[in-house]
Amino acid sequence: MSDQDRYKGDNEITEPHVGHGGGFIVRNKNGFATLYRLIDVFIITVLYCMSGFYFEIAFTFAPMLLLFAYVMSFQITAEAIELYRSWRGHRTIEILRAVAIVWFFSGLITLTVGFFFGSKIALLPQFIFLWFCLTLLVLLVWRYVMRKVLFRVRKSGRNSREAIIIGATQVGLNVANQINENEQLGIRFKGLFDDRADTRLSHELQNQILGNIDDAIAMARRNEVDYIYIALPMSAESRIRHILEKCSDTTANVYLVPNFFIYNLLNARWQSIGSVQALSVYDTPFQGAATLLKRIEDVVLSVIILSFLMIPMALIALAVKLTSKGPVIFKQHRYGLDGRPITVYKFRSMTTQDNGEEVKQATKDDPRITRIGAFIRKTSLDELPQFFNVLQGRMSIVGPRPHAVAHNEQYRKIIKGYMLRHKVKPGITGWAQVNGLRGETEIIGKMVKRVEYDLDYIHRWSVWLDIKIIAMTVVNGFVNKNAY
Repeated sequence: MSDQDRYKGDNEITEPHVGHGGGFIVRNKNGFATLYRLIDVFIITVLYCMSGFYFEIAFTFAPMLLLFAYVMSFQITAEAIELYRSWRGHRTIEILRAVAIVWFFSGLITLTVGFFFGSKIALLPQFIFLWFCLTLLVLLVWRYVMRKVLFRVRKSGRNSREAIIIGATQVGLNVANQINENEQLGIRFKGLFDDRADTRLSHELQNQILGNIDDAIAMARRNEVDYIYIALPMSAESRIRHILEKCSDTTANVYLVPNFFIYNLLNARWQSIGSVQALSVYDTPFQGAATLLKRIEDVVLSVIILSFLMIPMALIALAVKLTSKGPVIFKQHRYGLDGRPITVYKFRSMTTQDNGEEVKQATKDDPRITRIGAFIRKTSLDELPQFFNVLQGRMSIVGPRPHAVAHNEQYRKIIKGYMLRHKVKPGITGWAQVNGLRGETEIIGKMVKRVEYDLDYIHRWSVWLDIKIIAMTVVNGFVNKNAY
């Protein structure tokens, strides 16, 4: 029997997928966040001083400015990728990778500062290299050791908590599985509780009930339980309120595990409106420091890439001009961040410049494509001028590919969630493109799949994912059989 049958008269709520994917709702910082920050700053500072003493560096104002720049960059970058959140339930490699990303971008920012103030700072490159390498090594080692110590303590039964789950639902089962599969959480699962008989439960939940809800409350009153997870459907509001009233007579920590995920939340987070808490359903991953980090990533990489590509771009421009009539740069209107119109640059690859209410997609052996146009489209070289769009702030290097306005208006009417891809800036390359979804979308299914990848990127965004996409683009993304 379904939860809808059990709680007759309530609205149906689909069960969420608990414990996988991460990032649906912004995580709370744990109590160790401040301690971790202080230890990181201490390590960075001590290693800076040790490296300086080794190379006999005089610690005047200028060298200390470089240290300050690195510490501030480290804290801002760490905040952007939530390095100091709780990592319970995550693999050790994930936190080590996060530390490495913070270290890399902090170093990049610091070297940029050193470049502009080079005449005043003038530090030995060997000193900077030694300091950076030691910092990465020690930051990784101390976190690895700390994780292992915490795991050992929790597995031994110390610093552990007893937990029960009220509600024999799929949500409750998922929570139980996550607790059992992650011993490092330091939580011991004691059982499921529900008022329904086994015959009224789904097959996988039968014979797993330890008692009814009154039994659960009684255990909590005897101080046998530390955590109570309520995993009933949100539609059972009166039932949940009644259970919460009973739980108020205990000292257990009580948590609601809601079914928000029916709404396919996109980077949802809690927001305070005065004293009222609201849950955003569709939101952007770029909030606060994350916005700054993404912008630094775009500007620094665009400047580096353009410095290497200026001569090839000049040659492409000359080839376009000499082989066909028309301008070198094709300007097309697209939707940018929040659906606002932007102008996107490309090397012209066709004899026509469709930019109106109806834009025909390029097809195989399209007669509109010029001789040089076929080559630069196949190799994605026609997209290179968009690095100037990135410097202007209209686009990002990585993000959902921008479509013509006419195509946007067409697909937003027939593809659910299509416009959510505009919660971030469009990109030169994207998660969909490196997974083979490029070129003509002659059937609606291809565009649906492309949108799914775009929304998955927005949901899972991280600096590491951007680096991965850029690397995949370099390795196999320039030449594509679907691009014509």
